[in-house]
Amino acid sequence: MKTFFIIILIFVVLYGSFKTFLYVTKEPQLISKIKNGAIILDVRTSSECKKGHIKGAIIIPLGELRTRYVELDTSVTYITCCSHGLRSVKAVNILKERGFKKVCNGGAWEELQSQIIQSNK
Repeated sequence: MKTFFIIILIFVVLYGSFKTFLYVTKEPQLISKIKNGAIILDVRTSSECKKGHIKGAIIIPLGELRTRYVELDTSVTYITCCSHGLRSVKAVNILKERGFKKVCNGGAWEELQSQIIQSNK
């Protein structure tokens, strides 16, 4: 029984750390950036995007971003998103390594979409 509680505690700590990491790396004021012309870059797979995506988002799966980044304009602000927020952090790092200066982590696409909908009310 003691082992069970230790495993649960470890899970809770790991989950809390993951959520804290996502919160810390998430860029503030995303909605104002979108209203000023930022483009949403969804880095989920095509099959994930078939389940839903943000209207107008560019879809480039993270696995293809290292080669397809040339399709993007370095002068544009991009807000990356994915299913939970971890791949969007990786996408920001990949784009910054390739000279993009205006890239932000938008986190999970459903949360970002919710923020966009709330801002349009």
